[in-house]
Amino acid sequence: MTNHFELPLSDVYSQWKLPMVEIFETIEGEGMAAGFPTIFVRVFHCNLRCTWCDTPYSYAPAKPEFEATIEEIIERINTFASKRICFTGGEPLIHREKSAALLKAMAGIERIEDIHVETNGAIALKPFQLLRESDPMLSSKVRFVMDYKLPASGEMNRMIHENFDVLKPNDEIKFVIGSDDDFDIASSVLEQHHKQGLALFSPVWETMPPEKLVNKVLTARMPDVKVSMQLHKIIWDPEKRGV
Repeated sequence: MTNHFELPLSDVYSQWKLPMVEIFETIEGEGMAAGFPTIFVRVFHCNLRCTWCDTPYSYAPAKPEFEATIEEIIERINTFASKRICFTGGEPLIHREKSAALLKAMAGIERIEDIHVETNGAIALKPFQLLRESDPMLSSKVRFVMDYKLPASGEMNRMIHENFDVLKPNDEIKFVIGSDDDFDIASSVLEQHHKQGLALFSPVWETMPPEKLVNKVLTARMPDVKVSMQLHKIIWDPEKRGV
């Protein structure tokens, strides 16, 4: 992958199409923005197949729900009142220049204050970070929420450790903890690679009860780690979509 994106004029890339899953408004369920009204923009396709994935409808063998131009996506976003966007998937950055162009278009919406990009740790962030640094509008609005996949996911060998080098203080690193081994490895990864960004530990409820995770964080004396619960799975049925 190149180290930067050369995007055409906005009136050209606004007609680029992306495969989509859904666009809806709810509250953010986890992380730094938890509880705030948020517009979810979920694109189709993912380069990973995590064992505990809760959105298998966002990648093959499922099919996209629809295709939309960037212009049409922006029009849909503008039907909602929220000032925050969660750009997610699947893997939202998998479409490279198209992902970058959509990010730029969303940041161009004046009322939008925050765009957090839920990326899976197996996509190189440097080109997107260079894009973010090149545009004051992007640098003031766009944040990365980078998943670091642990052994229980089955995808830990796909993680790109150089991504830690481009994270900034307002970015987040999410560790989904499914076992004691996951917890120990997440702790080790933080010690070895973490430079900037808020570290989140989120439990896989079926195998790591939230109370147990809290006790492990306290026992390990990790005052800078935030235990992040998925509020949407508490408020609604965990299988319910569009919330």
